[in-house]
Amino acid sequence: MVSTPVIQGVVFDVGGVLIDWNPRYLYRTMIPEEPDMERFLTEVCTPEWHAQHDLGASYEDTIPPLVAAHPQWANEIRAWSERFVEMYGGFFDGTVAVMEDLHQRGIPLFASTNWGAESWATIKTRYEFLGWFDGALVSGEIGLAKPDPRFFDLLVETFSLRPPVTLYIEDNLSNLRAAADRGFVTHAFTSAESLAEDLRRYGLIDGSET
Repeated sequence: MVSTPVIQGVVFDVGGVLIDWNPRYLYRTMIPEEPDMERFLTEVCTPEWHAQHDLGASYEDTIPPLVAAHPQWANEIRAWSERFVEMYGGFFDGTVAVMEDLHQRGIPLFASTNWGAESWATIKTRYEFLGWFDGALVSGEIGLAKPDPRFFDLLVETFSLRPPVTLYIEDNLSNLRAAADRGFVTHAFTSAESLAEDLRRYGLIDGSET
């Protein structure tokens, strides 16, 4: 029989677990026709282009060349930085409630996120619960992004984590596999309810916090 590990700390991914982020929240207000908006997000402000910011590139460096390449979309491209906060759909109440319970119980909490440094500095002032973390490893601040194994090595080293007794919560399966490879106990996030169930199994919370 496999014993349940005694969890001593919890690592949260942020986007998709705690915060609802999607550029469509902004661009639906700027590009009324859905096919045109999707084309913009696949051909102009592409996921590959945005990934630069997760690795530390600044908007000052990335936006001007993109505007030069697509001058007809200049306003929309500049909005990526100027109106970035409009890409937030809010936070996931149930997950934040679970996190608050952990915080109140004194469980060490850490953030592991692919997020641009500039955007992270802004969002920390927007959501109080991001201040509950005992530490945060942000890809845009270190120049490494998940699922790079070096990201997880640095996560362990920076916060002196012990992966076999640390629960890692993530909705991206590639990142989750990388965390598991580093030895973390993992939870594939699908809902606050399933997360709470797992946390109760580990004895970290009780009752029905969600």
